[in-house]
Order: sequence, then C-alpha cells, then structure tokens
Amino acid sequence: MGSGKSTVGKRLAKRLDMRFLDLDDYIQEKTKSTIADIFATKGEIYFRTLETQCIQEVLALDENFVLALGGGTPCYGTNMELMNAAARTIYLSGSLNYIYERLAVPKRKAKRPLIAHIGHADLKEFIAKHLFERRPYYEKAHYQISIDHKKKAQVVAEILAAVSIP
Repeated sequence: MGSGKSTVGKRLAKRLDMRFLDLDDYIQEKTKSTIADIFATKGEIYFRTLETQCIQEVLALDENFVLALGGGTPCYGTNMELMNAAARTIYLSGSLNYIYERLAVPKRKAKRPLIAHIGHADLKEFIAKHLFERRPYYEKAHYQISIDHKKKAQVVAEILAAVSIP
C-alpha cells in the first residue's frame, strides 16, 4: 500500500503500449461487488480463493499487459509462484519511513479503507507490521525496484532498465 503500484503500472503500460489491469478492479467487475463488501459478507478466505482464481484467469489471457496487485495478493496460497512462472514480477520496495510519509497525508489516508480509521500515531506501527509480514513474499519477485524519494517516471525507467526494455 502506498508504493504507487497503480500509478507506476499505468505509466509502465502506456510506455510499453500495453493494457493495464488492476486485479482488484478485475475482481470487482467480475463480482459486481467491492472488495470491502466481499470481505464483509463472505470473509477473507473466500476473497483470497477468488483472488487466486482471478489471477489464473488474467494470466491465461492471450495478450501482454501490466498487472497491479493488492498488497496482500502475493502472500496467499501459491499466488507468487503462479505469477513468477507466468510473468516477470516486480516488487516496488519502499522503506517504512517513506511509505509512512506517503500514507500519513490525510487526503491519501482517507481514500484507503484499510487505514482510514487508524489513528495517526498507530499508522507507522500498522505499516511496519505489514511490511515485516509481507516482505518475504514480495522479495520472491524477479525484480526489486526502490521507490524512495523517486518520481514515478524514474521508477518506470528503472523497471524498463531492469527488465532490459529500452
């Protein structure tokens, strides 16, 4: 959360003249429900099963695209292995302090249901806990690109260089 996955993904897709897909948007369109509603009515286990099914569907598409995932997606089941086997995966890596700086902005925080209710003083601990738990999964990605204090265009350029696309 807060690493710029969607923004960077859209810019990367445009640069590569590819379609951009956001897995959460794909799930919401397929189910005609929001992610928050799915969690509330059917629970996380149902959501994670659906998420894996949707990853398989997306990866089976007969086209090239850039896919942005939710922050928890790589951490469940065989999702990371599925993605690594089918595509080049990239971890947009941000330090705790940088992610905190980005998410602590009231306007940004209010748009994110997972953290909107968390007090300012507890936000850094929340981010640290999630980074600690999730980093081992994220680090299985083929490429790791640091985002700290970089413009989106610089991150896109670093991704292109890392995957050897001029």
